[in-house]
Amino acid sequence: MSLQSTDQIADLLTRIRNAISAGKTEILVPTSKLKVAIVEILVKNGYLASYTVEDGKPRGILRVVINEPGTIAKINEITKVSKPGRRVYSAAAEIPTIKSGRGAVIVSTSKGLMTGRDAKKNSLGGEILVKVW
Repeated sequence: MSLQSTDQIADLLTRIRNAISAGKTEILVPTSKLKVAIVEILVKNGYLASYTVEDGKPRGILRVVINEPGTIAKINEITKVSKPGRRVYSAAAEIPTIKSGRGAVIVSTSKGLMTGRDAKKNSLGGEILVKVW
């Protein structure tokens, strides 16, 4: 029997951080639409190598490849900004830039998850979920 984390984003980010510090190249996580969307954005922006979703009972498994063997991880720091006890919302103009644009934030907008850069471009504010650089 596995324990279900109440905050699935924090669980995902912690597994990524732990894998990087332990020198692992991939992790397996129980899948959800939200986790897949976050990982997809991180892959698209070059922070993670790739991911696949494998079917399973009762739920699928998200296989995240952090970096190819023999290369170093591209993530220096990855943190959860908005927490269950303290939600962080931002208007489009106030979305922060991380490390002078070298980092990124993932924002949950009315049009779905996107990077802070895309949210600003589309003039969308929302809940700031993840900060990565």
